[in-house]
Amino acid sequence: MDISGRHEERGEYLMVAAAVAARVGSNRIREVRGIGFATSRADPALEHLLSVVEGALGALPEPPAGPVVAERGEFYEEPARVIGAAFGPEFKYVESVAERRTVEIAHHAAYAARTLIL
Repeated sequence: MDISGRHEERGEYLMVAAAVAARVGSNRIREVRGIGFATSRADPALEHLLSVVEGALGALPEPPAGPVVAERGEFYEEPARVIGAAFGPEFKYVESVAERRTVEIAHHAAYAARTLIL
């Protein structure tokens, strides 16, 4: 998952979260099963980040079968156990090449969706 727009622009915030449901191996993405999006105009406080991510996860065609994965900076480097406890599904930070590539898909999707909305 990835969130685009955690900065103020023209006096307001517009965060777009993209969650990518994918089946991965250690080095590659085997299948992308869906992408869920959610938006928020709230400031990027941790509770608002968690809320918009929860919305994106809820927009997936099926609930995540595996862990939710993000880059460490996405949640202000809070420990993974704190983030996972906040919205339920298993959570971890990127560990493999395939996970990094999946997060890159989410990044491009969130950025593109945000650009379309603005």
